[in-house]
Amino acid sequence: MSSYADAAAKGPKQSAEEVSNDRAGKPAQVYRDESEGAASLIDVDSPHVASVESSFLEQDVKTTTQAERLEREAKEEEDKKAQEKKRKAKAKAKAEDSGLFANKGNPVVLGNALLITLASAGLGYGAYRKHLEGQLSWQIVGWASGAVGAFGAVDYLVSKWLFQNKYPRK
Repeated sequence: MSSYADAAAKGPKQSAEEVSNDRAGKPAQVYRDESEGAASLIDVDSPHVASVESSFLEQDVKTTTQAERLEREAKEEEDKKAQEKKRKAKAKAKAEDSGLFANKGNPVVLGNALLITLASAGLGYGAYRKHLEGQLSWQIVGWASGAVGAFGAVDYLVSKWLFQNKYPRK
């Protein structure tokens, strides 16, 4: 390998015009101010190259910006979880305050639930038996529906009286 100077020496020589022609121009001059103010700004004790620990590449968080972002994201996630927990607690409290849950120990509510269950089971079984015998008709369905409506009206009036006089709602 030869140097650039060796390669340039082997090539053609520059003419006098090329040597005198200053194509690149003169290099800019550096202004030197040796006054007290400028010299005090130079910190000669600072390192020229920033150094890092040898385990830098294995670290999960490499910069302060990344650490701040991770902290911010963690805080946002905590806030989101707290809001969700608060919302669920509010919904649960609202459900418990509704009439059905607030009166679940009331004997009128329990009696009505039992009556509805038994009446539904009885009507369903009776309709099934009539169907198997081939005797289920629209006339029987109409009479059963009328009986259910009458029973519902009587149950409503009795329940209303019981709620007002003996077992008030919460």
